[in-house]
Amino acid sequence: MRHLYLTATLLLCGPAFADAPTIENVNARKSAGTWSFDVTLSHGDTGWDDYADGWRVLDKDGNELGVRKLAHPHVNEQPFTRSLSGVRIPEGVTEIGIQASDSIGGWSSPVKTIQLR
Repeated sequence: MRHLYLTATLLLCGPAFADAPTIENVNARKSAGTWSFDVTLSHGDTGWDDYADGWRVLDKDGNELGVRKLAHPHVNEQPFTRSLSGVRIPEGVTEIGIQASDSIGGWSSPVKTIQLR
């Protein structure tokens, strides 16, 4: 009984972490054979202990085509937009995925699907 009480107490008193980042918006544009992406994320950044730390572009098979690392928390800037340019998308690919990451949970689900035009 004492063990059960201790376990319950630890669970209730443990640290509270923010949910996974949410991809609010994606703007994709092609120029001179490569793609640029503006991705807007929201996340309950609490500081260096828990923050949205990146997003990436994936093909339909989950292969990484580009990654945007985020170097610091955005506690007072929510939602926020960051860009990535020079992404090479293979010929014939009409759909990509955007996946966000945070410093606690890593790469999150679900992947947001974007149709390329």
